[in-house]
Amino acid sequence: MAEVERIIGTPGTPDEDGERTAEPGASDASGADQQSTADRRPGRGRRIAVLFAVAAFAYALDLVSKMIVVAKLEHHAPIEVIGDWLEFHAIRNPGAAFGFGGAFTIIFTVIAAAVIVVIFRLARKLYSFPWAVALGLLLGGALGNLTDRIFRSPGIFEGQVVDFIAPKGFAVFNLADSAIVCGGILIVLLSFRGLDPDGTVHKD
Repeated sequence: MAEVERIIGTPGTPDEDGERTAEPGASDASGADQQSTADRRPGRGRRIAVLFAVAAFAYALDLVSKMIVVAKLEHHAPIEVIGDWLEFHAIRNPGAAFGFGGAFTIIFTVIAAAVIVVIFRLARKLYSFPWAVALGLLLGGALGNLTDRIFRSPGIFEGQVVDFIAPKGFAVFNLADSAIVCGGILIVLLSFRGLDPDGTVHKD
């Protein structure tokens, strides 16, 4: 976590796109001054607002979908959406995303909580719009599944997640899982592009 915060705290100067490019050769003193200036410059508040707006949307969509599934689909026959290629089939999943690791429910609960804490800490140095979207998707998805872990049976921190999207030949999952995967893919793409959460672009 310290390494991640070191990366996103790297001082730099804005480029033409409003992103910051790291300046080689800067002294420690000037770096501290630049960091202080960067913390005061406008833009971070808007990025944080985007992060939480995306997270709230993903979380609300997941929560509402699960409420509908539990009320209308659970203990009923699967509903064919696209023939037998895609069905809505309600199940309770004690494991991680896509049904893996059913014997480690509490561990996955702790991991989800840790991810949420890390995202909140990263938000303090967030100046990149794409990173705000990616972290918002991760946060919304993690909150969605963590809510199930806490409030659903068989008990607190051991609750089973409601899954219902069932493609043919694939594991059953939910919208929170989808948000987490999309956020993770976006983070990988941003990393390949060389863009850090603080807007710094590493041009190799």
